[in-house]
Amino acid sequence: MHYYFCPICGSKLVEKAAGDDGKVPFCEHCYKYWFDTFSNCIIVMIYNEFNEIVLCKQNYLSDIYYNFTSGYMTPGENAEDSTYREVKEELGLEIQKLDSIGTFWFEEKDMLMHAFIAYVPKAKLTISSEIDEAKWIFYREVPKLIFPDKPGNAMWHMYRAFLKQNKLDQI
Repeated sequence: MHYYFCPICGSKLVEKAAGDDGKVPFCEHCYKYWFDTFSNCIIVMIYNEFNEIVLCKQNYLSDIYYNFTSGYMTPGENAEDSTYREVKEELGLEIQKLDSIGTFWFEEKDMLMHAFIAYVPKAKLTISSEIDEAKWIFYREVPKLIFPDKPGNAMWHMYRAFLKQNKLDQI
């Protein structure tokens, strides 16, 4: 988000040089720079001992495609803690192993996605009201159900990392 008015006092911001960052919105009343901000989110591909992957459907995102579990980070939370929390809240699962896959910029929503692959022993999914449907899917079936592979789609990078990490057939 780009700031035009000070979130503290409401004054119109002016552009002011901020070292190597160039001109940045600045409040002359509060004497504070307001750098552009964006949301930090997590996205996690959850798998079990049978190489099944949890896919979730959220109808507000798509009535066709499934996605991996995701959610916003809350202030004071790191990406790992947020991942454990979201998986427990949305699916009722306890992560036993968590591997970071990196970060991905999701331009459509100005989000930095912190991506993880998580191992969870197979268990019944207890879905929250945020999820319309969730199910365990054998890994080879996943490509047919997720959003198409295109630049900016972190799910495909995560899926390929899972295949490599677990020495499974490449798609």
